[in-house]
Amino acid sequence: MRCQQSCGVSQEQIQSLMEWLFASLMAAEYLGKSHIIWYDDANPDPAREQMMKKAMRSCEPVFLYRCGGRVQPPPKGYYWRMMQEHPSMRIYQLEVKDGE
Repeated sequence: MRCQQSCGVSQEQIQSLMEWLFASLMAAEYLGKSHIIWYDDANPDPAREQMMKKAMRSCEPVFLYRCGGRVQPPPKGYYWRMMQEHPSMRIYQLEVKDGE
């Protein structure tokens, strides 16, 4: 929780986002493990790259909540798709580029 608090996300925002994400995954009938990254471009954490790679190898969805002005650069062959369904316009899902 330290990461979320340090980038200015309130407990209420975290709770709301997690409920929305859980409901979205359930609606998609996904019952496996997923990951969320709280990314603050003013305070990047290189360890997140390793977590993303591990999740991708396991075919687990990865989401990013943008705390600052930019998203974390995606790994090669991937891109961040903004989830326009969420009112904050700050949540993204990591997706494979077509043809990669």
